Amino acid sequence: MSHPQTTAATRIRQSPGTTGSPRGEGQKRPARRDAYFDNAKYLAIVLVAMGHSWEPLRDGSRTVTALYNFVYAFHMPAFIVISGYFSRSFDASPAKIKRLVTGVLVPYVVFETAYTLFTRWTDGVPDRPITLLDPLYLTWFLIALFVWRLTTPLWRTVRRPLPLALVIAMLASVSPSIGNDLDLQRVLQFLPYFVVGLCLRPEHFQLLRRWRVRACAMPVLAGALAVSYWAVPRMTGAWFFHRDSAQELGAPAWYGPLMTLAGFGCSMILVACFLSWVPGRRLWFTALGAGTLYGYLLHGFIAQGSKFWGWYDPAWIHGPLGEITATLVAATVVTVFCTSPVRRIFRFVIEPKMDWAFRRDPRELRLS
Repeated sequence: MSHPQTTAATRIRQSPGTTGSPRGEGQKRPARRDAYFDNAKYLAIVLVAMGHSWEPLRDGSRTVTALYNFVYAFHMPAFIVISGYFSRSFDASPAKIKRLVTGVLVPYVVFETAYTLFTRWTDGVPDRPITLLDPLYLTWFLIALFVWRLTTPLWRTVRRPLPLALVIAMLASVSPSIGNDLDLQRVLQFLPYFVVGLCLRPEHFQLLRRWRVRACAMPVLAGALAVSYWAVPRMTGAWFFHRDSAQELGAPAWYGPLMTLAGFGCSMILVACFLSWVPGRRLWFTALGAGTLYGYLLHGFIAQGSKFWGWYDPAWIHGPLGEITATLVAATVVTVFCTSPVRRIFRFVIEPKMDWAFRRDPRELRLS
């Protein structure tokens, strides 16, 4: 982590994961994580867990539904933008491919299988097939990240990557024939956010954290929350899930491109507001930002099991006290799953080394 006397702006100007200090001759310093991005990832994953805890509470509660739609408008886009930002250096080299397979593809296979077996029990569907082509629950993000990162060299090569990604997302929104294979609707409709991350530079985050931007962010967030409350009986929040075409949502096909652009604009404004208020200094939860993938993948078992175990059955849980309790429990659970002890236990499936499965890089052989 950065030295306490280092300013947030200085940390953001440095390349992600580097110290920004000169190296000694023939000596490498250990990479140092950027507190700002770890804070952003932790806060985003807490919002993801909170959103899942609110899902069973939406019926009959306009307030919870408004909060749910408000958070879903930007929490995954924020996560995806940050993922794109940290994918800028992906060049399809053997080392990067190895890390992509071990850090994304293998966890996808493991957790797709695990969630299928778990939900056979919780959902009472004993014949639910194990398939890697139809991502179950939150595993869609892993296969999406795998596809997005593989295409990074393309987006780094084309002249206008963001307009092209938006065109692809708009076409997907009017293509119900895409189907559920690899959850391609989400892969394509969320693609522009990943491309935005690829296009960002450290100075963009520095600009976001200026006090003028922060001052504007609060009324914008408050206004968005008010609009979300107003819109609850008037429109579906499913547009922010990006998993269906316009026709599948019961709207005319021409709604798809318009809602894609409108949703992208709204989500990016909210992402900017969110990122503007992310602390740049090291805090008690900063170290947890390194374990957000653990929190993301593991908290889903609690979210799924909570309904099976009857946690939402008591009447009080659907009142204000219960809603607050569910929110705090979700934040606590995902926080625990991001901690170092949990990461040590599950590292073998979420970050396996698997050196036995790969040829050694010729560059490594020359240096050994």
